[in-house]
Amino acid sequence: MASLKTKGDLAELKVAADLVGRGYRIAIPFGEDSDFDLILIRGEKLDRVQVKYARSNGHVIAVRCTSASLTNGRVRHVKRYTARTIDWIAVYDATTDRCFYVCAAELGDGKNILHLRLTTARNSQRRGIRFAEDYISPEQRQLPVHDK
Repeated sequence: MASLKTKGDLAELKVAADLVGRGYRIAIPFGEDSDFDLILIRGEKLDRVQVKYARSNGHVIAVRCTSASLTNGRVRHVKRYTARTIDWIAVYDATTDRCFYVCAAELGDGKNILHLRLTTARNSQRRGIRFAEDYISPEQRQLPVHDK
């Protein structure tokens, strides 16, 4: 099994390739201390993109919206991403080999986990669900999650 660093690097490459394939330009910040992994260049606008690696179960992608700082293998600080620190979370799902883009405004004051559904729920629930197909492009204006 690949290390977390290797998975993160793979996700960054997949997202970068997806964005360039869609006609965007990107920049990569220097160093490891930024709250974001890529800069999405859209005309004169620069968006900060935090990239996450995930492996769905074929039905749901669970996206960690946090990052842990480690010292000697111990968690020293957990950072929650918000619209103050990033503009997008880009998720590479290794199961489907696809990328999804969640606007940081949907993170509120910081979530631990965000779920994107690849298939309809077995009970046909639609309220409170984020369907992955609504998040396939950073140009799409994300649909509000239905009231719970």
